[in-house]
Amino acid sequence: MLAYEWTFGSVLWAMIVFFFWFMLIWMFIGVFADIFRRNDLSGGAKAGWLLLIFIVPLFGILIYLIARPKMTAQDKEMMAAMQEEFEQMKQQAMMQV
Repeated sequence: MLAYEWTFGSVLWAMIVFFFWFMLIWMFIGVFADIFRRNDLSGGAKAGWLLLIFIVPLFGILIYLIARPKMTAQDKEMMAAMQEEFEQMKQQAMMQV
C-alpha cells in the first residue's frame, strides 16, 4: 500500500484501531500479572480467571476488575513494608544531616 492511497480518515481510523489493540494487550498483561501475583487465589481460581480472560478477553478483564477486591491483605502487607522502609531511609537521611 502506497502513501498516496491513504486518506486522512483511513490514517485516523488506523491510529484508533492501533490504540485500542495496544490498550487491550496492555490490560491483558496487567491483569495476567495481577492474577499470578496474588497469594489469596488458589491455583484453580487462577486457572479459572485465566481461562475466562482467554475465552472472552475484554469481558473477562472487565469482570475481573469489577470482582477483584480493592485492597487485599497482601496489598496491605506490601504497603506496610514500603512504609517501614521509607521510615528507615528517612532516619538514615536525618542522621547524615
